[in-house]
Amino acid sequence: MGLVSFLSTLPTLLPNTPSPSSRCPIPYGVISCKIEDGVGRREVLKCFGAAISLELVASSSPIPSPFVEVANAADLIQRRQRSDFQSSIKTTLYTALKANPELVSPVLTLALNDAVTYNKATKTGGPNGSIRFSAEISRPENSGLAAALSLVEEAKKEIDSYSKGGPISYSDLIQLAAQSALKATFLASAIRKCGGNEEKGNLLYSAYGSSGQWGLFDRQFGRSDAQDPDPEGRVPDWSKVSVQEMKDKYTALGFGPRQLAVMSAFLGPDQLATEAKLATDPDVAKWVEKYQRSRETVSQTDYEVDLITTLTKMSCLGQNINYEAYSYAVPKLDFSKLKL
Repeated sequence: MGLVSFLSTLPTLLPNTPSPSSRCPIPYGVISCKIEDGVGRREVLKCFGAAISLELVASSSPIPSPFVEVANAADLIQRRQRSDFQSSIKTTLYTALKANPELVSPVLTLALNDAVTYNKATKTGGPNGSIRFSAEISRPENSGLAAALSLVEEAKKEIDSYSKGGPISYSDLIQLAAQSALKATFLASAIRKCGGNEEKGNLLYSAYGSSGQWGLFDRQFGRSDAQDPDPEGRVPDWSKVSVQEMKDKYTALGFGPRQLAVMSAFLGPDQLATEAKLATDPDVAKWVEKYQRSRETVSQTDYEVDLITTLTKMSCLGQNINYEAYSYAVPKLDFSKLKL
């Protein structure tokens, strides 16, 4: 009788667990196969495939855990429910923004201003939907964002009407609206590069765009809404503050000049004017130039990847994501009524 462990053959898939000897108990989390005399190669390969499949399923879980203890049937059903719901939300938002393209920039700023209320010292604020309150949306720094908030509110009514797992939070919806607005700008850029041909532009973005980078952002789905406005004085008036004040605010959030430059589209309605202002600072200028060059390429990879990464981090500042949000109980089948 022999003992074969697949730990040594799967260094990128399996946990860093010491390889067991044939005389020692198999440690928790290691997939091994016993090879009886006369067992053929096909059976070994089946076991090998099972080891890979189990770990791949487990690695997709939002909660790190060895293998498939957390990946039971209920978890997989919940993930599918959330994924389907999120797809429907994106369709609703895409339709709303396509009908109101002038609101793309305000939607981006709405998401930014909701998020940058985060205070690291007190662990308060952040992307919690508090900007929906009249006391907050009416502040000077949020001037011109009321129409963007109205778009979100109208979208919420439609989304809540078909949601099976309860109403969507404003905090989730505002950040998803920013995602949809960004995708709209990426797609519009691809269409322009194709001479205005929408079909070719869609094909170009499908082939060279950075849609796959949204995976981590999409997992951060299950934010909680604040019940009161966030404190005043936490959000700069981006059109009036100096570049140094912008840098200081981003530093307080855990970002730097690179993230400030890549988020230029969020800092007001005129991105070119914002970038011209940012380019007066030597720390930021090199990144502004980098992203301007990237946007001139076919794929815009550097710009899009960095922008998606920064928005993903900013969109969950201080949030404890509820990975079971919007899931719902599946009706049980009444097997007594089945005729066999």
